[in-house]
Amino acid sequence: MSVAELGVPGVADESGVGRLRWAVVDGWNVARRSLTGYQRQPVAILWQLGFPIISVLLYGFVFGAAMVVPGGGDYKEFLMPGMFASTMAFGFMNTTMAVVTDASKGVVDRFRSMPMAPSAMSTGRGLADLLIACAELIILALTALAIGWRAGGTVLETLSAFALLLLLRFSLIWVGVWLGLLIPTPEAAGGLYAVAFPLTMISSIFVAPSLMPGWLGVVAAWNPVSSTVTATRELFGNPVASGGSWVEENAVLMGVVWPLVVTAVFLPLAVRRFQRLSK
Repeated sequence: MSVAELGVPGVADESGVGRLRWAVVDGWNVARRSLTGYQRQPVAILWQLGFPIISVLLYGFVFGAAMVVPGGGDYKEFLMPGMFASTMAFGFMNTTMAVVTDASKGVVDRFRSMPMAPSAMSTGRGLADLLIACAELIILALTALAIGWRAGGTVLETLSAFALLLLLRFSLIWVGVWLGLLIPTPEAAGGLYAVAFPLTMISSIFVAPSLMPGWLGVVAAWNPVSSTVTATRELFGNPVASGGSWVEENAVLMGVVWPLVVTAVFLPLAVRRFQRLSK
């Protein structure tokens, strides 16, 4: 029986449409495989979805009474867009750990031995993580509404804010995939928390950069996560507490530019890294 009769996508049909279909089908199969893994590990998905709720309650109620928003405003309304962005930003660690675990168990080697599209491993992982991110945002938004947070913007502005949050998560997925293919063991990947923690803390998530020491405030303001946080605060109609710098005044623009730059750099790196593993 010929390859064409077997219906192997991307092999019998070498046209551009055929290769695209091959990449889409393979990517979806990898995504389904990743989502099925969560079904078999309910504790992992419960922790991943439950951690944002714990964070909201911790920062909103334990530390919230001691926080001041420059220019006035309720701290919970100031905090929630930051918590949304923090959850999206920290998600790259979940991506990294999942990819490293697959690599250590030989799953990536099996992918390499199959006649699949070179981009499928990266795009499939990305799609699965983006769907999980949507679930995280829904749960977090419901928690925020339960503690009194409200979005004061229009429906279009509110949807645009959530789209920016997902765009941030989308861009960081490729950082996670690239690192997951680069780091040899899950234990070594755990050390990345030392990098991820400052990424979220030195930003405008919890406090306004204008309240930080001069140099640290500049670093925090130019943190890509801060641009998403400030942009979503503007779109949600929540307290912004901008320090007046260019990057803060153009937060919506930079909330789009930063993720696109990160994606343009790390998506090709992730695909290329997977291709090089087979050489």
